[in-house]
Amino acid sequence: MSTPPKTVLQASDEEAEAIRDAVRAADLASLGPGRVRADLSHVPGLVALLADARVSDPIYDLPRPITPESITRWVAEAQAQALAGEGLLTVTLDERGEVAGYAKITVWPERASAELAGAIRADLQSRGQGGRGMVRSFDWIFETLGVRLMCLTAALDNIRSQKGIDAAGFRRMGEREVTRPDGATRRSVYWEMTREEWVKRHRL
Repeated sequence: MSTPPKTVLQASDEEAEAIRDAVRAADLASLGPGRVRADLSHVPGLVALLADARVSDPIYDLPRPITPESITRWVAEAQAQALAGEGLLTVTLDERGEVAGYAKITVWPERASAELAGAIRADLQSRGQGGRGMVRSFDWIFETLGVRLMCLTAALDNIRSQKGIDAAGFRRMGEREVTRPDGATRRSVYWEMTREEWVKRHRL
C-alpha cells in the first residue's frame, strides 16, 4: 500500500469527485509515446521488467515476491482503483511493443493528493530519459488529474532517483518509514510539492 502524504489537505466533496472523474477519464496519450493503461495482457512484460532487482528493489510498494500471480493481482487491483478514481497503473511500451517501464499513480481524492512511483528498464537507465519522464509525469498529474499536492519517496541509497526529484524542485521533508507488502519496512527520503509551487517553478 502506498502511504498518504504527511501534509493533510481537505478536499470538498465536489473537488474530490472531480479528481475521481479525471482519473477515470484520463487520456494517457499526452504522457508520451507508448504510454498505455496496464491490463492483464501486460503481466508477462511486467514480470520480466520487475524481476530485475536493479528495477524493482528501490520501490517499496511493489508486490513481493515478483511472480506472475502477484503481478496479476497487482494489475487487477490497479484496474479496480482506476474505476474508483483512486489510481492509475501505466506501462511504457518500446518500439517492439515490450514493456520498457511502468508508473503507478496513487490518488487520495479526499485529500486532493497523489503519489507517483515507477521505473524504467535497466538498459534505459542513466540516459536522461528517466528525469525527463518524471517531469512530464509530474506536470501531467497536476494538470490532468487536478490534485493540489504530490508526495514522493526514494530509498536512502537510490541516489539516481533522489537527484532527479531534487532537480524537479520537490521539497525534501526528512525521512519516513514505509512498509512493503511483504511486511518489511524501509527508511526513505521524503518529498512534497504543491501544484502552486510546481506552476511557479515550471510554467513561468
